[in-house]
Amino acid sequence: MLLLCIATGFFGNRNPYGNFNMTFFWVIFVLAYTYICAFTGNSYQWLNPWKILSDGIGRFYKSYHQGLFNYPAQLSYWPATILYMGFIWIELFGSATPLSLSQYLLAYTVFNLLAAGLVGTNNWYKYGELFSVLLMLLSKMSFVFRNITKGNSDPDVYVQSPFIRLNRSSPSELSLLAFILCMLASTAFDGLHESQLWVRTFWVELNPYLQPYVGKNPFSAYPKLRTLYLIYQTTWLVFLPLLYFLIYFGFIAISKYISKSTLTSKQLALHFAYSLLPIVLAYHLSHYYPLVQTQGIKIISLASDPFGIGMNIFSTAGWFRAPIIPNVETVWHAQLSLIVLGHIMSVYIAHRQALGLFSSKRQAMLSQIPMLLLMIAFTVAGLWILSLPMGNPR
Repeated sequence: MLLLCIATGFFGNRNPYGNFNMTFFWVIFVLAYTYICAFTGNSYQWLNPWKILSDGIGRFYKSYHQGLFNYPAQLSYWPATILYMGFIWIELFGSATPLSLSQYLLAYTVFNLLAAGLVGTNNWYKYGELFSVLLMLLSKMSFVFRNITKGNSDPDVYVQSPFIRLNRSSPSELSLLAFILCMLASTAFDGLHESQLWVRTFWVELNPYLQPYVGKNPFSAYPKLRTLYLIYQTTWLVFLPLLYFLIYFGFIAISKYISKSTLTSKQLALHFAYSLLPIVLAYHLSHYYPLVQTQGIKIISLASDPFGIGMNIFSTAGWFRAPIIPNVETVWHAQLSLIVLGHIMSVYIAHRQALGLFSSKRQAMLSQIPMLLLMIAFTVAGLWILSLPMGNPR
């Protein structure tokens, strides 16, 4: 499927809606498959196309698996975190076309193969490859658990209570917490940056302060303003995860003070980090599920004609061609329900984590007062972003 996405971008239809790779990568893989992993487990660890290619190289060059250098422990999950933010930037501002998407995928393929050869395949696909880390985190909320035991090549499959693994583990590295907060902040930014409030703030409110630098003639100033607008948006995209990081640590510090915990703020922050994942999933689902509903279904017709040249391989090329317009009221109520449910689950998980961490119920309850306020603040912020009018107000 990776190779097909690359090929259709180079040789297929230039119309983004008529090319297989745009719908398959952005909607089916990045969105729908992410939700599948979140609910049914991390099948990506076996299906990762870049790891499969690396394993293929390792069959011919044994030293490739080991890598030329030892993976620096201090890097931890920071490479994946940086790559994730770069991926979000491309998604929001990269003006992706079928051709450019193929170029990005080809470049990312080469990058992964080189990185795996430098630090070892196991290390790179655990710490560095962004989709490995993303889907590993979200799959911790799955209700399906697979366990491979020695001497048994087939995994044992268990059905478990959703979110149970979040109560039984916590990240050991700040870089993994940073990745989670980047997921949360970037989804919020995606909803915010397309709102009329956001657009108006730059093009109307800040415009008079920029005129000394770009000029008052709108025709000559516009190209400069577009460049400044991209810098403005990129700055906020980078700054927002830092803001979320500071807010989260601030509430953790208050929790430590109220509960008189002997643990450090870093230890507490890491212990409660996974309680944020239901909010991440709820934000993601509420923002993007309409796209899966309206565009994802079109993969059925695109699969029959992936290059957009008139083929009909599976006799489905004419299916679901008409635009699908969801009911706005239904979408709003679904988004509202998802965000509220996600935050309720986060509060519950944080409470269970606190009961397991502190020696007394009173100390656990006290520690959760700031966390509850934090969850409420995230809820209000998420609902406020969803309620903002979208589009260009100019």
